[in-house]
Amino acid sequence: MIKHTFKTNLILLFCGYILINSYPLESEILGKIAAVVEDDVILQQELDKEVTVIIQRIRTSNTQIPPESVIRKQVLEKMIIDKLQRQLAEKAGINVTEDMLNNSAADIAQRNNMSLEKFREELQKQGLSYKQFLENMRNEIIINQLRGREIGSRIKVTDKEVEHFLETQENISAESTQYHLGHILIAVKEGASATEIQKAETKAKNLVHHLKAGQDFSQTAISESEDDNALKGGDLGWRSINDIPTLFTDKVNKMFKNEVSEPIRSPSGFHIIKILDIKGGLDDHTITKTKVRHILIKTNELIDDEEAKKRLLDIKERVLHGEDFASLARTHSDDKGSALKGGSLDWVNPGDLVRPFEDAMEKLTINQLSEPIQSQFGWHLIQVLDRQNKDNSVEHKKNQVREIIRKRKIEEETELWMRRLRDEAYVETYP
Repeated sequence: MIKHTFKTNLILLFCGYILINSYPLESEILGKIAAVVEDDVILQQELDKEVTVIIQRIRTSNTQIPPESVIRKQVLEKMIIDKLQRQLAEKAGINVTEDMLNNSAADIAQRNNMSLEKFREELQKQGLSYKQFLENMRNEIIINQLRGREIGSRIKVTDKEVEHFLETQENISAESTQYHLGHILIAVKEGASATEIQKAETKAKNLVHHLKAGQDFSQTAISESEDDNALKGGDLGWRSINDIPTLFTDKVNKMFKNEVSEPIRSPSGFHIIKILDIKGGLDDHTITKTKVRHILIKTNELIDDEEAKKRLLDIKERVLHGEDFASLARTHSDDKGSALKGGSLDWVNPGDLVRPFEDAMEKLTINQLSEPIQSQFGWHLIQVLDRQNKDNSVEHKKNQVREIIRKRKIEEETELWMRRLRDEAYVETYP
């Protein structure tokens, strides 16, 4: 990376080119600069490469390609925002290891019913190298972690907000409608003058006029929108009414397929939304509760994995030959909290326990004893005592509402945070 040379070399900007002045007096031209972003640069060759990828993506989506100058402007702006976020993440010590990347890639391949090798081949067919895919994924993970730290940690949802939502919204867990949304933002910076605000509003109204007259929404978003989804044609994907920012919900409720809204004002600027499609769905929620108990053997300097497994297998044999599980748990279990209750964890809901324990528990029949199972806490002998299905609609609905409110707050705050980050940064672009 160019920025690592700042500490050891003298960086010279000359006629729009970046040179590294080494010792003794030698200079190497690394390339023409597209932008200086705080103490880092974006090279023209980096911009060219990204523009080529975006044009190819637009071409495959059968959307009319805007002039290259428009795409370059949008791509450069996105690269600047990404660069600023990466710089902030680096200062915060956020990093992604190679193991994390490879595990994430393997998980994505598995979810697409592919081997990792097949997944690599598919990427190559789409013109993307596996190395570039990993780098893009690293960037996305780092930025998501940064936003979680900078924004998510500050977002609070109170019980009062949940109750108010439930009182004012109709039946969120019954028949629901899904909206495929398009979005365009004409941004207004913080502290903008009345003239600047009026100019942005006029531009938004003119765009609405052209869109209602039949101008392509996706192409317009690519050319004009100033939000993070511009290069995707403004596509926000499928969302229920509860996953749509509060600012838009009243409008969306009253709109029809292919309808374009009038400009909607927010602290970030003027928003234009379009209903690309609508579909219905049904949300039902029943959970299986499990009554379970266990005996835990922890490993230490004296007890390794093999010894822990051996002890649990001995205990299992004793239970199978008639000894009382609860008594053995009180005597041998290292989980002192449950040991006092004969190893009982009582009734548990899905997700209450760590994954290896829960996976093993779900495979057991009533009263069956497991083989020794390892988790981060040690080795477990598990017995399921009972199961029951429970209508968890009320609790589930509250959890849904809490997550809906949280997502809305995060989305609204993220937009403001990114605009503030851009406005406060030192950025110099070169034609």
